[in-house]
Amino acid sequence: MSLQNPNQIQPLEYKIGQLYMISKHSHEQSDRGEGVEVVQNEPFEDPHHGNGQFTEKRVYLNSKLPSWARAVVPKIFYVTEKAWNYYPYTITEYTCSFLPKFSIHIETKYEDNKGSNNSIFDNEAKDLEREVCFIDIACDEIPERYYKESEDPKHFKSEKTGRGQLREGWRDSHQPIMCSYKLVTVKFEVWGLQTRVEQFVHKVVRDILLIGHRQAFAWVDEWYDMTMDEVREFERATQEATNKKIGVFPPAISISSIPLLPSSVRSAPSSAPSTPLSTDAPEFLSVPKDRPRKKSAPETLTLPDPEKKATLNLPGIHSSDKPCRPKSE
Repeated sequence: MSLQNPNQIQPLEYKIGQLYMISKHSHEQSDRGEGVEVVQNEPFEDPHHGNGQFTEKRVYLNSKLPSWARAVVPKIFYVTEKAWNYYPYTITEYTCSFLPKFSIHIETKYEDNKGSNNSIFDNEAKDLEREVCFIDIACDEIPERYYKESEDPKHFKSEKTGRGQLREGWRDSHQPIMCSYKLVTVKFEVWGLQTRVEQFVHKVVRDILLIGHRQAFAWVDEWYDMTMDEVREFERATQEATNKKIGVFPPAISISSIPLLPSSVRSAPSSAPSTPLSTDAPEFLSVPKDRPRKKSAPETLTLPDPEKKATLNLPGIHSSDKPCRPKSE
């Protein structure tokens, strides 16, 4: 599925707005035991795409699954998200260890237009059948449980930028404008559930993207003046708070890198027991000399002469040197 999602934000602004929105949204949607745990977030360099940011997250969402899905997954269930952000190009992958044949692959490209580039993914998906879905942040309906009037672009108006109160046809009358193009591929190769699961996932991805971009627009006054360093610090602090909110506490372990010394000068920590220099067994392992040995077995053991044949008589079994012949009926 190919998604086109125009927004009244300039492309360079969107990079900051997207980071702010993802961090805040993840924190709001997280609660004890469920939500988004950030496992890794660090700079990453790709030989083709250049410098970027790699993130790995665990999304705990058991209670958000439909009833038919909860019936077949364990109670502690999470999806692993890995993302490589080389803005204006990103790659995001979702997998689940419980469902090895399930995966979501999303490629994203950002352009300074209103969604008019219909061939943006021709190279990546030239042999795939695609359904193009256009997302309108102002006029498309969202699930009722996620609706907030303060985040509705039809009602919100930015104090810092003057943008907002979008009406039907806003893409043709408002500036600036940019579009987030996404190529979404869902795979669930399980007979009997494949079509149902893939359709469900496509709907969920669409809803998440619609809600997230509405929030990025409605929260513009919160992130508009931020620098990249400031939004990265906000991201770090928010992720730490989110991990604590869902019950994930980083271990208080300090690891330092110590150069390995030559074997001739290595020494154990002062708290370690010293190694005995004697080759004799320590006293607590020695058998007392005055303790009499228990004689639970004979002093000598007589083995049978291998040249003599042993005869074993058991009920119903006859031992003989002659070959056995089957009895005739």
